[in-house]
Amino acid sequence: MASNLDTLVTVFGGSGFLGRSVVRALAKRDYRIRVAVRRPELAGHLQPLGKVGQIHAVQANLRYPASVEAAMRDSHAAVNLVGILAEGGPQTFDAVQGLGAGAVAKAAGAVGARMVHVSAIGADENSQSRYGRSKAAGERAVLSAVPSATIMRPSVVFGPEDQFTNRFAALARMSPALPLIGGGATRLQPVYVGDVATAVADAVDGKTKPGATYELGGPEVLTMREIMEIILATIERQRMLISLPFGVAKFKALFLQFAPGQLKLTPDQVALLRSDNVVSDAARTAGLTLEGLGIVADSLEAIAPQYLWRFRASGQFQRKSA
Repeated sequence: MASNLDTLVTVFGGSGFLGRSVVRALAKRDYRIRVAVRRPELAGHLQPLGKVGQIHAVQANLRYPASVEAAMRDSHAAVNLVGILAEGGPQTFDAVQGLGAGAVAKAAGAVGARMVHVSAIGADENSQSRYGRSKAAGERAVLSAVPSATIMRPSVVFGPEDQFTNRFAALARMSPALPLIGGGATRLQPVYVGDVATAVADAVDGKTKPGATYELGGPEVLTMREIMEIILATIERQRMLISLPFGVAKFKALFLQFAPGQLKLTPDQVALLRSDNVVSDAARTAGLTLEGLGIVADSLEAIAPQYLWRFRASGQFQRKSA
């Protein structure tokens, strides 16, 4: 039986937030890892995650199938992590999350490689957001090309370099009030990036059911308001939480979609918040969850203090009702 040292895994999008954790998890299991990214010269930070020569970055752009095919050459498994939260130029939802996912799966199928595709719980062909519809299109394309592929649908992912908890913590540092779109009633199931990476590595190991879709959520279902309260308590800052109706939020997003950094908000992101983002009863019943894989999920309250400490205010924290 071949060892993992003889197995080459190509990870598309391996230099991003989730990618770093996935590469680390695979490296610990002694896989050889080819990281396929648009800018391989910017992926040097991955090298310390493995042994000398274990991790190698190559150029690939999901919008160009030939580059994807070249990246998959001689690979035994493919992991697709590429996704975007906002469109920009040619990087559209359909091009990246729909057609792009299909390009990876076709390349994997051509060389007989195992396929693991990371989608999102919000993937739904009837979603009000184009993000959700493109994620659903990507899943269909992947399973069409590789019927035995494993689909991973995480809820919102948090961790040290995320664009979720860090974003709101940064906003809290500069603003006396934070908006709660739709009143903050949307239910989420925040999942730790390390737990998602473990699930992906298990799929590469062959521990998942062929052709199955797994839904990955943390140990708690929280409303957006509860998440904001946890973040504020963690960084020891008191801020007003102001309800913002969906209609008003969508109007503001027409302008904020052009804003830089933490202030950016798109109409599509507002549409996403109209639906809960939690693990379904069907997935739990079928065992297609972190628990089904034997992974004990870490909570937001347990992990967030380990990296959000840098946003804490100086002086004594005084709790105040919003």
